[in-house]
Amino acid sequence: MEFIPFVLIAGVFYVLIIRPQMQERQAHEDLLKSLAKDDRVVMASGLHGRIVRVDETTVLLEVADKTRVTFDKAAVQHRADAAPAS
Repeated sequence: MEFIPFVLIAGVFYVLIIRPQMQERQAHEDLLKSLAKDDRVVMASGLHGRIVRVDETTVLLEVADKTRVTFDKAAVQHRADAAPAS
């Protein structure tokens, strides 16, 4: 009977913190898997650009005419045409 409050606290902790964080991580992984050429994306640094090439761990991003930058795939935050998740 004394351990019931601890079980309840653990349940609330899971529902309010762990589960939403797992869902957000899964959504980001799905985004990274679905990246394709010509997608407009926003990087974690706030840089906007168009994907020119997608490799296994990197993306080549065109940020201006004839200006291309290579980024780690994990740095992609969201697609520019899609609203970021809140």
